[in-house]
Amino acid sequence: MLEALHFITCGSVDDGKSTLIGRLLWDTGSLPEDHVAALHTDSAAHGTQGEGLDYALLLDGLQAEREQGITIDVAYRYFRTPQRKFIVADTPGHEQYTCNMATGASGAELAVILVDARKGVLSQTRRHSRIVHMLGIRHVVVAINKMDLVGWSHDTFQNIEADYRAFARELDFPSLQCIPLSALCGDNLITASSAAPWYVGPSLLGYLETIETASQAAEDFRMPVQWVNRPNLDFRGYCGRIASGSVSAGDAVRVLPSGALAHIKSIVTMDGELPHAQRGQSVTLTLEEEVDISRGDVITPADLPVECADQFEVRLLWMSEKPLVAGRSYALKIHHQYAIATVTAIKYEMDIQTGAHLSAKSVARNTIAVVNLSLNRVLPFEPYARNRTLGALILVDRLSKETVAAGMVHFALRRASNIHWHSLDLDRTAREQQKEQKARCVWFTGLSGSGKSTIANLVEKRLHASGKHTYLLDGDNLRHGINRDLGFTEADRVENIRRVAEIAKLMVDAGLVVLVSLISPYRADRDLARSLVPAGDFLEVFVDTPVAVCEQRDPKGLYAKVRAGAIKNFTGIDSPYEPPLKPELRITTVDTSAQDAAETIAALLGAQPGPQ
Repeated sequence: MLEALHFITCGSVDDGKSTLIGRLLWDTGSLPEDHVAALHTDSAAHGTQGEGLDYALLLDGLQAEREQGITIDVAYRYFRTPQRKFIVADTPGHEQYTCNMATGASGAELAVILVDARKGVLSQTRRHSRIVHMLGIRHVVVAINKMDLVGWSHDTFQNIEADYRAFARELDFPSLQCIPLSALCGDNLITASSAAPWYVGPSLLGYLETIETASQAAEDFRMPVQWVNRPNLDFRGYCGRIASGSVSAGDAVRVLPSGALAHIKSIVTMDGELPHAQRGQSVTLTLEEEVDISRGDVITPADLPVECADQFEVRLLWMSEKPLVAGRSYALKIHHQYAIATVTAIKYEMDIQTGAHLSAKSVARNTIAVVNLSLNRVLPFEPYARNRTLGALILVDRLSKETVAAGMVHFALRRASNIHWHSLDLDRTAREQQKEQKARCVWFTGLSGSGKSTIANLVEKRLHASGKHTYLLDGDNLRHGINRDLGFTEADRVENIRRVAEIAKLMVDAGLVVLVSLISPYRADRDLARSLVPAGDFLEVFVDTPVAVCEQRDPKGLYAKVRAGAIKNFTGIDSPYEPPLKPELRITTVDTSAQDAAETIAALLGAQPGPQ
């Protein structure tokens, strides 16, 4: 069986990535007849090479790509030679589509980084090189393209090679080969070209056919469980793709995070049972013992388990238009496990040009940053540098479902193993029984001047009169104490709400009915607060008052200051407010008095009717 090499092409826009792959497919005879015919037709209609063939059209399939002459999406192509099979990803060069480039690079073993001989090493060349390194690709070919347009100048080639090697020295790629070529003309692509008699190295294809890309993955056996196969009462198997190492029938294994021990009974595949299996094979394992195993658990050797933790240092490539700010929570997926992850700290972002570590309070799109993550559950993992499968993760916006970041685990934070839950004799149920009430968190949200604090204050008075044990957390009051160090930037607002949410969580655990009155403009942050409280115990009350009415009331004189330019980042004016989509209760204060609204909410919380 021929070995397969998965590689990507990347680099700055117009460096010739699509042309290079198209020419490789053409010269290796890898195109079906209908594709050959389509290339002739498309070249005549959309080509940029006059009467010649435009090989880039074999890759640029989107209409927008053809109109602009750029790559937007990732295009995968497959070809083979007598020596090897190849899977190649053509990735975008535009900075705007860097996240697509990272997607194409995620499973690659080698990167072909193109450089236009006329332009030399550009910022996007450096950006892609750092992402390649970040994603664990350790073998790089620098294809210095369009050498025909500089007269095959040896000096130009040497200068570009020296420039790139100086930049890449800190990245420490195990193999780095520079090749002068012309993708359009085919020089040095398949075979050595007489156009560059001074170059004595391999052609691009010759190098790709012979490069050894031994995996950097750990040799210890690791298999994340993708599916528990239970077709009948007589069979229970655990399906997955072996991430590293090998396993044999009879081996002692450990299941994580539970730590349960068992022995391999059989290794089942579509072709029957196997005595052993190794990295890359998809198998079903059966066990001698009855063990509780779920999707996302990791099966390892009994004496060589992986770590489990709930706090990590992670390197992220941020992909979202919305910036990353500390304190916000996201859905996290790592191998087949899911969790809720909160960014507890942005340690630094990386300067693409120099690799310098820069202080940052937020992270913009296409930026690489190192952050700390805190998860709501313990997960098995390995550092990405040791095992891509167990160390790669993505972050997903919990509301929009947009993938906002790709991440690589560096290590578990020491505090994750030093800090443990201390078992307490009294719990929330005991505290609720003592107070003879159901603990709740009632979260009032709305614009400044909407009436949140007024209504919350009246609700607490009604509950107190009914014998309920309560506490009111008001946003303004908290900024005089625990949140006095925070301003009104997005990052500070996120941290403000995170702290209040954690306090509210403790008060609910204490058996109290806690009322929170905060503008809390972002849905994601209110969703975080909701996630900290058991389902059904969080009531979001949207005090829905139009900004014009709030400004007319202006009880604190804030809107007047905003209009005078004295206050910046004011919600509803020059900072956004995201109204709740499905609040438990919506109060329109334009046609409802604060007293009536308070009575409605108090009744919902079990207060006795007030005097009429």
